[in-house]
Amino acid sequence: MNVEVKPEAVAPRLLQETPSIASIGVVGAGQMGNGIAHVCALAGMPVVLVDVKPDALERAVATVARNMDRQLHRNAITAEEKAAALARITTASDYAACGDCDMVIEAATEKEDVKRAIYKALTPHLKPSCMLASNTSSISITRLGASTDRPEKFIGMHFMNPVPVMKLVEVIRGIATDEPTFQATQALALRLHKITAVSEDFPAFIVNRILVPMINEAVYALYEGVGSISAIDSAMRLGANHPMGPLELADFIGLDTCLSIMQVLYEGLSDSKYRPCPLLVKYVEAGWLGRKTGRGFYDYTQSPPRPTR
Repeated sequence: MNVEVKPEAVAPRLLQETPSIASIGVVGAGQMGNGIAHVCALAGMPVVLVDVKPDALERAVATVARNMDRQLHRNAITAEEKAAALARITTASDYAACGDCDMVIEAATEKEDVKRAIYKALTPHLKPSCMLASNTSSISITRLGASTDRPEKFIGMHFMNPVPVMKLVEVIRGIATDEPTFQATQALALRLHKITAVSEDFPAFIVNRILVPMINEAVYALYEGVGSISAIDSAMRLGANHPMGPLELADFIGLDTCLSIMQVLYEGLSDSKYRPCPLLVKYVEAGWLGRKTGRGFYDYTQSPPRPTR
């Protein structure tokens, strides 16, 4: 017996229209947020950069202009492209400014309670069709999406740091993320001249699932006296051909971020191999978070930076 099968019964998700993204909101004007605003503006999209701290917005716009100057000096962009991109960025301290955005990318600190509080305040201002992405580097997209009013339009879009330089974006679907949101996110990444790696929604995704435990192991090697900071970083730069050593990289990422990711891995996977090194915890407790505080595994108040142990 021949049974007619309608195409929409076979792959209904694939037949849904991919929404277009003409305007972007970015929540969080820190290192990641200003980088995301930078690349979106250069790609020709109006960007609303939102932060509750006006001084953070001022610093962010200054940073974007400075980073665009670097691109200008390398002949990567023209003076006209820089001026046009900067003109596309508007700043605000009120989430209502995102009301007309087609996608809002949250780039707040890597703390789940902070992100949830942002979504609670943000989503009432968004139009029903607006998609919401998180730049989280480790937290469950399914869980974050479930805390919003639009889990089907919620997705992970994890940019690498520094955003204007690094080519990769990890795209992570939550269990509820629909196909149009996924396809629109892929198209956005392509428009930003990024390459995507699609990850399943497991703790820390792909990059940090591999990278941060390596950093944590380097901290253990220091903690146990296997080698000094200089020896460990030199060994990995020269012996493994890494562009920077793992402790130097930890300082660049931020030791608090590294610790948060290790805690997500440890709690999410219940495996002792992901236990954060006690020395990493002590550095964070001391407020020695790396480059952003002037001191981490290296002291950046000196030139060249000197190891702190």
